[in-house]
Amino acid sequence: MHTLTRDFRNTILRRVSAMSVWRRGDQRAPHKPLLFLLAIARVIRKQERLVTFVDIEEPLTQLLRKYAPARAHVHPEYPFWWLQTDGLWEIPCGELLQKRVPNHNPTRTALRASARGGFPADIDNALRSDGRLAQKIISLLLNDHFPRSLHEDILADIGIDTDAGGSLSGRDARFRQEVIAAYEHRCAVCGFDVRVGAGLDLALEAAHVKWHQAGGPDVVQNGLALCAVHHKAFDLGAIGLDIGMRVLVSGSVYGQSSLSRWFLDFHGKPLRPPHSPALLPDGAFLAWHRREVFRKPPRA
Repeated sequence: MHTLTRDFRNTILRRVSAMSVWRRGDQRAPHKPLLFLLAIARVIRKQERLVTFVDIEEPLTQLLRKYAPARAHVHPEYPFWWLQTDGLWEIPCGELLQKRVPNHNPTRTALRASARGGFPADIDNALRSDGRLAQKIISLLLNDHFPRSLHEDILADIGIDTDAGGSLSGRDARFRQEVIAAYEHRCAVCGFDVRVGAGLDLALEAAHVKWHQAGGPDVVQNGLALCAVHHKAFDLGAIGLDIGMRVLVSGSVYGQSSLSRWFLDFHGKPLRPPHSPALLPDGAFLAWHRREVFRKPPRA
């Protein structure tokens, strides 16, 4: 039994490694890897094996806009259909869908009408029963198709957390989108709001006030939109918020020219609020952060 399981595990890994991606010279086409990552996140969250094209179209489109080369048109229908050729995906009754000529793949309209896709049952079962396999595939896809600087962003966008030991856990991928939208796509501390291309946020992240690992929920009232610098500072306790929603800078923070620009200039200043007062951080979550994370005392 163990030999068979190990053999099948290696078969899956070989298929993933050999996944055919569209190539023209050195142009990138990470469409299939992004779909696979999105689908494996569903497995980790224990969602159903098959997902409708309608349900996965928008999140896949957003991933393609952010991590695939900029193109005039985005085509999430292509990986949804063509991943089948790698033996890693199936669309039950797909042969009945209306096809394009001459490519023989369904139209987006046909996929929206009735198509459901997912990992074949044996692969799905293997991924659900072997967390190390899922972890290895995620690492393989990230390392083969994306620079390391984007790995954490991609995991956050598909709704996967990794702990210090590399274990995987699922989370609501909408948390990041909803928090950043609530703060109108700018850092709640410094107002950083640089965007790229078709409105893609650059180095803007959704921070949990009460950490996910400590039971903090994926709700906007437990989130802050922060630039990468202030997110790291918030998680390390270098900055926090007082009961009046003013920024606190820890007395343990020190440095040279960047200290004023990134920290001291905001000490005692009010948080840049979300568009609705109802979305402000909950006081109980802020109290947890001051007690468990913020490095007291604050600067005078």
